[in-house]
Amino acid sequence: MSGAADHRPKWAREIERFLAIKPQFLLYGNVNDVYPALLGEYAVTLSMRDYLKELLSNMGYTLVVTYEPLDGFSLTSGSAEFFEKLTGERISQGRLPATLERASAIAGAISGSAAGHAALVLQFSSRVKDIFQEPDVWLFFYRMFRLSLEASPRLAPGGAYPLHNPAFWIMDKENDLPPWYTLGNPHVHALPVPRPDNETRGCVVQAVSPKIPGYNEMKDDPRRACLDTFRDQTTGLLASEIVSIAQLAWHEGVPFGQIGDAITRYKLGIQENMWEKLDGRKIMEAESFLGSRVMGQPAAVRHASDILKRSRFNLSGVQFSRFSQKPKGILFLAGPTGVGKTELAKAITELIFGSSTHCIRFDMSEFGHEHANQRLIGAPPGYVGYDVGGELTNAIKQNPFSVVLFDEVEKAHPRILDIFLQILDDGRLSSGRGETVYFSESLIVFTSNLGMFEQTQDGGKRQRVTPDMPYEEISLKIGAAIDDFFKYKINRPEILNRIGKNIVVFDFIREETALKIFDRMMDNVLFRLKDDYGISISFEDAALRRLAALVCADLSMGGRGIGSSMETFFMNPLSRRLCELHSGQEASYVVKGVSETPEGWELEMG
Repeated sequence: MSGAADHRPKWAREIERFLAIKPQFLLYGNVNDVYPALLGEYAVTLSMRDYLKELLSNMGYTLVVTYEPLDGFSLTSGSAEFFEKLTGERISQGRLPATLERASAIAGAISGSAAGHAALVLQFSSRVKDIFQEPDVWLFFYRMFRLSLEASPRLAPGGAYPLHNPAFWIMDKENDLPPWYTLGNPHVHALPVPRPDNETRGCVVQAVSPKIPGYNEMKDDPRRACLDTFRDQTTGLLASEIVSIAQLAWHEGVPFGQIGDAITRYKLGIQENMWEKLDGRKIMEAESFLGSRVMGQPAAVRHASDILKRSRFNLSGVQFSRFSQKPKGILFLAGPTGVGKTELAKAITELIFGSSTHCIRFDMSEFGHEHANQRLIGAPPGYVGYDVGGELTNAIKQNPFSVVLFDEVEKAHPRILDIFLQILDDGRLSSGRGETVYFSESLIVFTSNLGMFEQTQDGGKRQRVTPDMPYEEISLKIGAAIDDFFKYKINRPEILNRIGKNIVVFDFIREETALKIFDRMMDNVLFRLKDDYGISISFEDAALRRLAALVCADLSMGGRGIGSSMETFFMNPLSRRLCELHSGQEASYVVKGVSETPEGWELEMG
């Protein structure tokens, strides 16, 4: 931090410039953070109170006093004797409890001091209204307001030029002081304290990094690269959080060369990176595994397996930045209903995490109202449910290693979709409570039925794509409908841009695939009967072919339609016959035929 004066934040430089002309300062915003400073040859981080003490001491202030609403006055710098000389009050054991009336009197004594420059820091000023009664609070504000009008700069003994003995209001928000106090009052200088920018974070990183294992042993070039990584990957974090990351690295023995791991652990609160623990052989066989779960969709399976392989090596978004925090992958699955879009998301989850419990699913048809986003991110301050948080932000906070599935995304209100801009671009989202959750370890999956139907001139609907079309034509028509929806219908082309080339169109269930789905469903039914009740079911060839033809006759509703037909033509009549034939003991039955009767479908069994 050579030349550290140049690195001081703007608000600190403003204080130094205006001490000769402003008697009071209002600091608000990021006032509970820490700030980098240079003490001798060493870079350190200081709290607001200590930072002001150093700034004022360097300008010749001999006394800095802090007032807190709960504990009263304490000395930040200077002697108790000098404080007593100015105010007539004695500080005992480092503290002087004071009512607001007494506090305003002491503030007046400090402001009018000619014996030496002194300053008063009004810490946690936003809490005054919470601790004291309203009449006392308003009288305190009025007395301090009048003090700002009456104050004048003083020339301290041995001083070079007159300076005010200032009062610093440290507040959460600018409007925590009454509007009449600051509006039109040239004697109060309001200064926002922002979150640390790139330069400030660099100073903080430089101050805390020497404490991390391996820092001093690194050569200059690798060390400089790690410092840049530390600074860049903490974008959006507070300086105090950077300090916490360094403490975490020191406590857990993370070497400075792997500072990115410490940052990830801090953000996610989890030590184990489940992506790095993935079995490479399992990822290599991903296409085969997904293809066994989602039949007849080779394009979708291939694209999904490519994303998993890319995510295995943490390459998502690195073409734009080495420090990309984008989600591990994005998939937008479109096409007919019942063809395996949701099943693919579940299969991916099971492949990565071993079970589908890591799949966080949201049915976006429930978010058609403009204000339904409060369910996802939580209600804003002042509204019912503010303290509960949002369903999405809570779920990611609890389990950042997840597949997040947004089903039927086109049914959500367009304003809800704006949430995805931040998720897909920055890999993070702020809740209604102001907490930030990170999606950098999540896989985002959207499903949609866009392009399946189009509106006719009379207000009705007709099918835009049909099973008799080749897949290439289906893909083109659905892709065009998705473009039209985002670009023109809801005017959100930026969402489409962030999804990029990750739109995968599913084909209709064809006859060959339908028979495979039928076989798998039949195996599931027969296994359950055998495993739970000891009932073995077999088929004569003609009966099985007849049953398959009935179940797979209508493929317009995809796999779900096949499952519904399976219930109608097989499972319902089978259950009736088993109730008639089965005695509760292990038994074997043969299905010889399927027929339709006035009462419904029946099975001929023996």
